[in-house]
Amino acid sequence: MKLDSSITAVVTGGASGLGAAVARSLAAAGVKVALFDLNEAQGEALATELGGVFCHANVISDTDVDAAFSKARATLGQERILLNCAGIGNAFKTASRSKKTGVITHFPIAEFDKIIQINLVGSFRCVAKSAAGMLQLEPLANGERGVIVNTASVAAQDGQIGQAGYAASKAAIVGMTLPIARDLMNEGIRINTIMPGIFDTPLMSSLPDGVKQALAVSVPFPKRLGQPEEFAALAEAMITNGYFNGESVRLDGAIRMAPR
Repeated sequence: MKLDSSITAVVTGGASGLGAAVARSLAAAGVKVALFDLNEAQGEALATELGGVFCHANVISDTDVDAAFSKARATLGQERILLNCAGIGNAFKTASRSKKTGVITHFPIAEFDKIIQINLVGSFRCVAKSAAGMLQLEPLANGERGVIVNTASVAAQDGQIGQAGYAASKAAIVGMTLPIARDLMNEGIRINTIMPGIFDTPLMSSLPDGVKQALAVSVPFPKRLGQPEEFAALAEAMITNGYFNGESVRLDGAIRMAPR
């Protein structure tokens, strides 16, 4: 897909981090960008900077997501690109014993459900609703109607201690990529997934420098954290390369996560 001012993109989790990097990259190519996020202050500021639109959206809510798509489409037109970057993390052992008290606890089921609902169901909710909108578009000259890029994580393949919920949510995103590509293959809509490793996002910025340096040297090469712009570059390649479909790709400097 050629990126220009005739194209509209929706980026979930677009107010900061990886989503913001993708939004900036697409806007720099002339694409009209709608940012879906919960952070109104950051979202409105970035939308103003990019000449786009901010749409408040909690991806676990059908009502919120429907309203966000309606606002984005009314303002910028039907999207041909969806980038799913919204998500959360958590960490609880499946079951554990306190070394101090001997008390046994397990992964809070509500927390497991929460991360599945946001990372997995929230992503699929946006995919399904965006794809339905794309079906209303006339295909481009190459037969293409739209492109979807989801965000998983290397935890989909090598989740660490305490990441059963997070890893499950991300592995499921990888698992649904090919079936969705097959669902949409006769409609000219492609879908791919990025599995990022350790990236220098606002979440990482809150860590002490020593911790960040230790994480950086754990990467085989290059020995540093990934840059959001590198994530955006891969997302853009998935969008512009018309033969890129049904794939889940690690972007991680060859790291394989240790148990902890």
